[in-house]
Amino acid sequence: MRVLFTTWAWPSHLYALVPLASAFRAAGHEVLVASQPGLKPELDRTGLPAAVVGEDVDAVGMVSGYVLPPAAGTPAAPDGKGPRALRMLEALAAAMTDGLVELARDWRADLVVHEPTALAGPVAAAAAGVPAIRMLYGTDLLARADALLPQVVAPLLERHGIEPAEFDASGALTLDPCPDALQDGPRGPRLAVRHVPYNGYGGVPQPPLPCRAAGVRRVLVTWGHTMARIDPRLFLAGQVAAALPGPDVEVVLAVSAAQYGLLEPELVAGGPGAGVRVVVDVPLHALVPSADLVVAHGGAGTVLTSLRAGVPMLLVPQLPDHTGHAGRVAAAGAGRVLGRAEAVPGRLHSEVRELLEDPAARSAARELRAEMLARPTPAQVVTRLQRSVPVPGGGIR
Repeated sequence: MRVLFTTWAWPSHLYALVPLASAFRAAGHEVLVASQPGLKPELDRTGLPAAVVGEDVDAVGMVSGYVLPPAAGTPAAPDGKGPRALRMLEALAAAMTDGLVELARDWRADLVVHEPTALAGPVAAAAAGVPAIRMLYGTDLLARADALLPQVVAPLLERHGIEPAEFDASGALTLDPCPDALQDGPRGPRLAVRHVPYNGYGGVPQPPLPCRAAGVRRVLVTWGHTMARIDPRLFLAGQVAAALPGPDVEVVLAVSAAQYGLLEPELVAGGPGAGVRVVVDVPLHALVPSADLVVAHGGAGTVLTSLRAGVPMLLVPQLPDHTGHAGRVAAAGAGRVLGRAEAVPGRLHSEVRELLEDPAARSAARELRAEMLARPTPAQVVTRLQRSVPVPGGGIR
């Protein structure tokens, strides 16, 4: 089988596709991952066969328009974001669809796997006459807009001879890595899949993190990749980390090489921020299992990676989708949420210590971990899919 994976040029969306793409390849299928030119370096680092389609758009500029005001901190996204979000999806699809349609046909794809915001994926699948499968990377935040998505890509459907009534942006099947407590429930057929963390290229910390002293808890602080790209002022990781150390709390601050220069010099030098261990370019999944608590921005990858390890969270979301993920975590009892204006040193310090002493949050996180581990692995899902996806001539091509 030839399986074409696609996303627009946003690293965290690519990361969600890598475990399943790797599982298809390990099972003997041919895999190709396609995105815009701006994602090519990250594509190459996955080690998967990759192709560039379409052209880049100002994704950072578009995403920056969704930053919540400092006073926002509730689990619901602000009113008025929907139409702008659909315009963003339209622009991304328009930049990729023609090239992806050509690639799907020329490469003779049997199946297209896309993340939910990459609407070029189901359009290309429909144009090539093959099934599309939607791979969620977190809570299905587009579920309520499902009926509007054919309108978003209507010009592309017309261009490629696709009847709108026959187009389904959710594809033939949705693969869902989220515990049920975090999910509204995608529309249409759904297959649960275990979340296998892939948080980018990298190794374990060097030197390794030391064993904790008796009675000392470890707090991991991470701010993902998105917020620093949008605006360095939104990258709160350094100031958050500096507020947390104490005699019984050690802090590990995970940053990328690009983010390292945004940290306060005294934090890096071990001055007032003593008690903070800064690690650079270490994937999150290599750090979370040794933590007692994760403090973060609320990105889907961070949330699922933390829950996969059974670790509760304190989340400070600044984008509507991060607010959605964070609200689900809080509702499930596996963490708490602070608004940006609330994330001051004293409040952070007290919230962290309360969470570290909260057995209910630890129990909820571990229950969600158990549910996630009970789901079929990507390899098992591949076995199911290869039985159900029709391939001309039968067998694996």
